[in-house]
Amino acid sequence: MTLGLTPDEWQAVRLSLEVASRSVLVSLIPAVGVAWLLARRHFPGRMLLDALVHLPLVVPPVVVGWGLLMVFGVRGPIGALLNDWFGVRLVFTTGGAALATAVMSFPLIVRSVRLGLEQVDPGLEAAARTLGAGPFDRFFTVTLPLMSPGVLAGAVTAFAAGLGEFGAVITFASNIPGETQTLPLAIYSATQTPGGEATAARLALVSFTLAMTGLVLAELIARRMHLLLGRG
Repeated sequence: MTLGLTPDEWQAVRLSLEVASRSVLVSLIPAVGVAWLLARRHFPGRMLLDALVHLPLVVPPVVVGWGLLMVFGVRGPIGALLNDWFGVRLVFTTGGAALATAVMSFPLIVRSVRLGLEQVDPGLEAAARTLGAGPFDRFFTVTLPLMSPGVLAGAVTAFAAGLGEFGAVITFASNIPGETQTLPLAIYSATQTPGGEATAARLALVSFTLAMTGLVLAELIARRMHLLLGRG
């Protein structure tokens, strides 16, 4: 059975998948690094860093989008440099939508990775150190494999959350069909259009299906993580 989506509606679906995927790719490695710092290192300002990392979870997404606009807009301190030196413009682009989504989903990856990292027995790393393994060897051969289920669960959760990001995207990247109009923005546009209820319903069903699939995958990965840790 087909959903009967129009080419423009399929474009919104494709953009949502692209933006969510790019956001995870952008934020995954930094999130692993930040999670490792928060879980394994004690330093001045650690609590402040922890609060800053989780700030997107508690402030309105529109505020995050406005902050990105001030920093990465064509007149912002970073946006102006990118535009003048490299000809890169993030505001009102697909890349900008991915950046806004990455910022919003970043805390989800950090939390999941940190949880997985805290379950890793430090004794295993200590044993590897006594056998002559250096810091990078210990991380890539012992720590990372053991925490990888948490990394995967965080990535999948962030991807599912990215599919539904609205406030930060519309504020920083606007609602441009074919460029930044993801599923949530397309649903919003449909609800503002006379007779658009059927379109909104079709897109909402697609959004619900994608989000549920992502959450189920994240739960399966989390359960696998517990099994692996239990065996360890």
